Amino acid sequence: MRVLVCEDEDLMAELVGQALTEEGHDVEVVASGERAIDAVMQTAYDLVLLDVMLPGLDGFATCRRLRDRGSGVPVLMLTARDDVDDRVRGLDSGADDYLGKPFSLAELLARVRALLRRGPADFGGRVAVGDLELDSASSTVRRAGSRIDLTVRELAVLELLMREHGRVVSRDQILEHAWPRGAAHHSNVIDVIVGRLRDKIDRPFDAASIETVRGRGYRLRIE
Repeated sequence: MRVLVCEDEDLMAELVGQALTEEGHDVEVVASGERAIDAVMQTAYDLVLLDVMLPGLDGFATCRRLRDRGSGVPVLMLTARDDVDDRVRGLDSGADDYLGKPFSLAELLARVRALLRRGPADFGGRVAVGDLELDSASSTVRRAGSRIDLTVRELAVLELLMREHGRVVSRDQILEHAWPRGAAHHSNVIDVIVGRLRDKIDRPFDAASIETVRGRGYRLRIE
């Protein structure tokens, strides 16, 4: 797998790069958000490890620009700022996962493996609900024939909702499906992902497919 590491601290970049290389990945390292954007626009990466505290364009802005340019590459954010607000801000910018420093290389590699395989409980194949279609093999989503670009986490959550169409899906079910086992995540991250899905699959089509069922979870309903 081809992995881009965006980290301006030389020692950290070297340690992470070496660990990924030993796992068999093809690793490229850049030291700024601007260079990361240029690299992703020119090369097909399977994953981006993105530090938040970068000189110039920070990790949040870098990730947001990648998403604005249509890139769906999985992004794992790395930062010393590990409170809930920053995790939510990272997800809001389009990241798929968030790992606070200091972290063990074993945990980092576990998160990387989970993102590269798109979660621990992939269904696979194709599913269609009304005018909404999802193809796991190609990681593509279309509504009314229009392609919709989703991140890895968005795709995983949407697939679960689609396969459970009409039934309430709990937050625990979403976490179990879309995040690696043992990963500690605040429940706000689910709200962020669902909000992003609504922005992409509902609002542009004047629809309201994803319902919040108070105290229970979420439900996809498409007539």
